[in-house]
Amino acid sequence: MAFSFPAFSYIVALIIDAFLIFFSIFHVIAFDELKTDYKNPIDQCNSLNPLVLPEYGLHILFNLLFLFSGEWLSLALNIPLIAYHIWRYANRPVMSQPGLYDPTSIMNTDVLRACLREGWIKLAVYLLSFFYYLYG
Repeated sequence: MAFSFPAFSYIVALIIDAFLIFFSIFHVIAFDELKTDYKNPIDQCNSLNPLVLPEYGLHILFNLLFLFSGEWLSLALNIPLIAYHIWRYANRPVMSQPGLYDPTSIMNTDVLRACLREGWIKLAVYLLSFFYYLYG
């Protein structure tokens, strides 16, 4: 039995998805700390913003592997989240550094609630993806 490129794609996706689960858990914990006033918003945004582009890059990386290996169902399952990431980054607040989170607006209740919900949804998507890639 030969080791094929689709198998390699699923193994890489499984490993990268574990990191994405970690990023999502970190985001959920960080927003919960902001909600309970445990940390200040400037420090929290300075720790969250550097993780945004690596998260997006890792997600696109293993989806490119799915594209090249012809795993269309796995790619189709990830296209909505990739489209959301592109939309979210294109509509981010005007900032001088890369990232999504602006310390002046992150403490707004609606923004904080939306970011927390986004973190939980992404965590659920990454967890479901993890078990799907484990099966694949």
